[in-house]
Amino acid sequence: MEPTTEHTARPATPGDAPGATAAGIPTAPPGGAAFTTDPWAGFAPGPAALPPAAGPTRERFTLRRSRTDRMLGGVCGGLATSLGVDAALLRIGLVVLTVLGFGAGAVIYLAAWILAPEEEPAV
Repeated sequence: MEPTTEHTARPATPGDAPGATAAGIPTAPPGGAAFTTDPWAGFAPGPAALPPAAGPTRERFTLRRSRTDRMLGGVCGGLATSLGVDAALLRIGLVVLTVLGFGAGAVIYLAAWILAPEEEPAV
C-alpha cells in the first residue's frame, strides 16, 4: 500500500473563518476592531480603571471614650455610641471575654482606656 500525500489544507475562502481571507492574510474581525499584540485587549478594565462608585459616604470610625455613659473609663459607652448599640450589651460581652478569655477583655479595656481620647464636651 502506497502512502498518500494529501495533507494540504484547502485554501481559505472569505467567510470561512472570522479574520481570514483567500490570500491567508488576517484582516480585522467582524466587529471592526484592529488586531493588536496586547494580550489583554478586549477584556474589561480592572477596578483601578473604573471611577469610584457613587453612593452614600460613611464617616470614618473613631473610638472616643464617653464623658456621660461611663462605669470606669467610658470605653464601652463610647464604643456603643460609635457602633449604635446599647452599652449594656458591650459591658456584658466584655465581662464574658474577661472570664472566658483568661483576662483578655480586661487587657483590651485597659489598652482602649489609655489609647482612646475622650469625646469633646458638648457646648
